[in-house]
Amino acid sequence: MRVIANNSPLRYLLLLDCIHLLPTLFGRVMIPPEVQAELQHRRTPGVVQAWIAHPPAWVDARPGSGTVDADLLHLDGGEQAAIRLAHMVAADVVLLDDRKARDAAIRRGLRVLGTVGVLEQAASRGLIDLPAVCARLRTTNFRIHDAIIQSALARDTARKAVAQAPPTTQGT
Repeated sequence: MRVIANNSPLRYLLLLDCIHLLPTLFGRVMIPPEVQAELQHRRTPGVVQAWIAHPPAWVDARPGSGTVDADLLHLDGGEQAAIRLAHMVAADVVLLDDRKARDAAIRRGLRVLGTVGVLEQAASRGLIDLPAVCARLRTTNFRIHDAIIQSALARDTARKAVAQAPPTTQGT
């Protein structure tokens, strides 16, 4: 699976101590140099800086297209580079949180997943307790409409209810 990540999902999964979910769910994750640089920024949390200084083997720092796309100029450099790289390698998914970046990627025919989507996938596989992790996410400076988290939690509750329901027997 070809997965490209922008800095936001990486940053928040690190802050939530859930970065291990990415290789479990996707195997390798590619990041363009612009994202790597953003993760090294002096205002980035220390845990993130330390992680990117010695990234795990499943992170593939990969240069993308150096071309400038006029329709991406309203995005930050990491978002632009992640979308260009995802398009260039025909990625299966691009990890983005910013609404404008997500919209731009979708317009290019890319499948987009954000931090909450990654967490929801992990919860559906029994890897995390989604309500607990979402509660921790809310203690960070992560910006998201509460309705998105509530929808993910509702789907998680419904999945759990179905999984715990006794099997039905059909009469003869």
